Amino acid sequence: MSPLSEKSSFVPSREPGDRPLLGVLRGERRDPPPVWLMRQAGRYLPEYRELRAQKGGFLELCYDSAAAAEITLQPIRRFGFDGAILFSDILVIPHAMGQQLWFETGEGPRLAPPLLDGDFSALAPDPAKLAPVLETVRRVVAALPPRATMLGFAGSPWTVATYMVAGQGSKDQAAARTLAYRDPAAFQRLIDAIVAATVDYLVGQIDAGVEAVQLFDSWAGSLAPTEFLRWVVAPNRAVVEALRARRPGTPIIGFPKGIGEKLPVYARETEVDALGIDETIDPEWADGVLPAGLPVQGNLDPLALLAGGEAQANAVNRIRAAFSKRPHIFNLGHGILPETPVVHVEKLLSMIRA
Repeated sequence: MSPLSEKSSFVPSREPGDRPLLGVLRGERRDPPPVWLMRQAGRYLPEYRELRAQKGGFLELCYDSAAAAEITLQPIRRFGFDGAILFSDILVIPHAMGQQLWFETGEGPRLAPPLLDGDFSALAPDPAKLAPVLETVRRVVAALPPRATMLGFAGSPWTVATYMVAGQGSKDQAAARTLAYRDPAAFQRLIDAIVAATVDYLVGQIDAGVEAVQLFDSWAGSLAPTEFLRWVVAPNRAVVEALRARRPGTPIIGFPKGIGEKLPVYARETEVDALGIDETIDPEWADGVLPAGLPVQGNLDPLALLAGGEAQANAVNRIRAAFSKRPHIFNLGHGILPETPVVHVEKLLSMIRA
């Protein structure tokens, strides 16, 4: 894929203001910590459900710049989060690389043709497909309050590849893992293509006004140790290095879900600016094994937020205590669940900011 935006590093100007989340990503410790929630723009909000009923399917919303900008801003208006996360999907990258993409109701994404045999000849990259997403960024930036940080994102190469190979999501990512074992050279070509497309895409987001980016590696925990180093660590490191070369100064958050004890290796080897941790990680353990001063993000269990009450309060207090001496962004350990009561989110924010 050719670069989406390579003419300059111009970033649309925003009204100046203290952005706590951006400060933490640059190594500051804030009390109270800034907060945003993964999937904070989505189905738990009545205003989102109303707009989706008017507009149609999920993918159509992602490519409707006006609607996607409105969805991105909805939780900022309602809750005053410190970060606005772009409303889009990690699979817009394979769509731009030439696979067909659609979402089956109740079943999730589908990609065609699946790349089970390692034949990538059908891919015909078209970065212009991503132009509506970049327009969404520009619209959000123009309307964002000074306190909020504009966050962009992309899927990490391994996780994106698992969908491209299988043509859908799976519990064990067996199709991609098998191809990587059977034909590592072909799988490496796919990973390299995803890395290049992802870097171009994130550069485009930054040039449209994004102030920090997150790499989502939802299936990073499914690999054996040596495969983890090759297919998770190395590609993420490649993305980080390329972004720093082309758009230096933009903080990068890595979110490798499910990797457990491999967390310090990921942090050290990828050199991300901040590390998102999932709900299975003991925050006290993470604070003890991660590099001193590395900003961390997380890691409330989405089900604790769903349950609310004492379970939510105890979990929030433990997380805040564990990370009280390092830069910390309060977040969930994964995306907010659609059934989550809005009042529980309001309570969470009042606890953090009291």
